Amino acid sequence: MQLEVIGVGGAGCRIADAIRTAETATRPFLCDVFAFDTDAQALAELESVPDDHRHRYGAGIDTGLNGNLQRGETLGEEHVDELSRKLDAGQPSAADAFLVVVGLGGATGGGAAPELVANLQTLYDVPVYVLGTLPADRERSPDGDPSVPTDDTRPSGADADGATRPLAAANATQTLSRLDGLANAVLCFDNEPWLRTGEDMVDGRARLNRELAARIEALFGATAQPTDERATSAETVIDANDIRRILGTETALVTLGYGTQRIESGDDSGSVLGLELDLGLGLFGSDSTVETSAAVSAVETTVGKAIQGKLTLECERTNTDRALLIVGGPPEWLNRTAVADGRRRLESATESTQTLGGDAPRPDSEAVFALAVLAGIGPVDRIEQLRAAARQSGQ
Repeated sequence: MQLEVIGVGGAGCRIADAIRTAETATRPFLCDVFAFDTDAQALAELESVPDDHRHRYGAGIDTGLNGNLQRGETLGEEHVDELSRKLDAGQPSAADAFLVVVGLGGATGGGAAPELVANLQTLYDVPVYVLGTLPADRERSPDGDPSVPTDDTRPSGADADGATRPLAAANATQTLSRLDGLANAVLCFDNEPWLRTGEDMVDGRARLNRELAARIEALFGATAQPTDERATSAETVIDANDIRRILGTETALVTLGYGTQRIESGDDSGSVLGLELDLGLGLFGSDSTVETSAAVSAVETTVGKAIQGKLTLECERTNTDRALLIVGGPPEWLNRTAVADGRRRLESATESTQTLGGDAPRPDSEAVFALAVLAGIGPVDRIEQLRAAARQSGQ
């Protein structure tokens, strides 16, 4: 699946930048990456997005919108055609899907993203997904009280336009509501549980963006055509149709679980009685010297982390309509039986009757990873908490 990524607003642009950095030369999955913002300085600070794919819009706005979502919506309506035309600098017609990236608590991205998603749906006959981040509680005010205003609008957070933002909860819930029925699916990342004790968004945003980008690369990179001459074919291929089937078409909320474990490759990983372990023992490749028990353990461990570990948006696993498991790493470590058992484990944890699984061989990798995609989740406590905070603030 070739993906066109569009970051909108400060947070969305930074995350789009991190996704481009995370893409590997051996599994390219990006058509283009664009960054659209009202803040010229924020655009200039990006590292990976090409200069000619960065676009400032909104004349007369020097920085952000200070949380004014209504103003952001107006700007989105006024400039949506302009932003859509900017995509012609790339190859949008070659994309299998679009991914609009936005900080849901911000006014710039939150205001423009629904307009852009709706326009892309009319212009292209491919899915349009949204990758949205939810604001952390500590963003909303110095005392955690969302009703306390602040004039601090410094760039902050994986989805933050300011270090403290009293309107963030209301903006997030309103933007999610506007996206309902427009986006094919909304992949969510909740900043709050990912921040470390005592860490603020300014300090943590780069780390959180890398965490999120790694999961996006694992998902869409698994569908990419490998350029590595050593690459072997997957036993169970995950393709664009599988991604479409799991993410759906009805603005499902999606959360991602991820686990990884470094391994030792080559002869150091050991063998059984000095024999090659590709003789009917369920390992990919023809030159493996990996012990079956080590390969099975690595897959089981990473799958367990992906299913039971921290999700990008916490939810009850059983409240899942559709699920997908991708296990990747060096081919000789992808034990067929363990990968199949992992898919059944995800099916059992989610109680979903629509569960897919596959592998993603990566000869150049030094780790085994597992990605669990849970789609159609709900109800989600965190979303309800943000709605309650918005009501408390009178928004």
